[in-house]
Amino acid sequence: MNNVEITDAVLVREYMQGNEIALSKLINRHQHRIYSFIFSKVFDRDVAEDIFQDTFIKVINTLKRGKYNEEGKFLPWVMRIAHNLVIDHFRRNKRMPKFDNSGDFNIFSVLSDSELNIETQIIKDQIENDVKELIKELPEDQLEVLTMRIYKDMSFKEISERTGVSINTALGRMRYALINLRKIIEKHNLVLTN
Repeated sequence: MNNVEITDAVLVREYMQGNEIALSKLINRHQHRIYSFIFSKVFDRDVAEDIFQDTFIKVINTLKRGKYNEEGKFLPWVMRIAHNLVIDHFRRNKRMPKFDNSGDFNIFSVLSDSELNIETQIIKDQIENDVKELIKELPEDQLEVLTMRIYKDMSFKEISERTGVSINTALGRMRYALINLRKIIEKHNLVLTN
């Protein structure tokens, strides 16, 4: 008699090889936690059920396309999809302010909006945490300039003096930091702005 629990990674691999039962096991294993997370954000059973179903539709589509990158983090990945769908729901229903994203990439406009209700405050906090983790993937010189500019509110002249590079170099590093941040966000399949 074998009581060893099959890991998520094994079930994902089995599903990707055509074993539909493996997906059922994954859903059954994690449905309560995922549904509870969604419901704790939307406080509506019907909406939570819709978002839960949409979450697994995205999971299935991603797995079937072979786009899932197994790092032993199936549940956090599914939770991220659910989180993004919750944000999409709030945006669609205009319960979360829309942020102008014309011109330069500006996730930081989300972080600086002070007129947020509790729902959007939770989302803002999550986005802020996500961004802080994502910027760690930037090259050191770009991370340094971005941190000084966004989090320390320093001018490019001050950044130039502090880092010992020209203002144009500081501007270039900031530009490349934002370009690379966009690529990192796409790589992680995140939705941070509309």
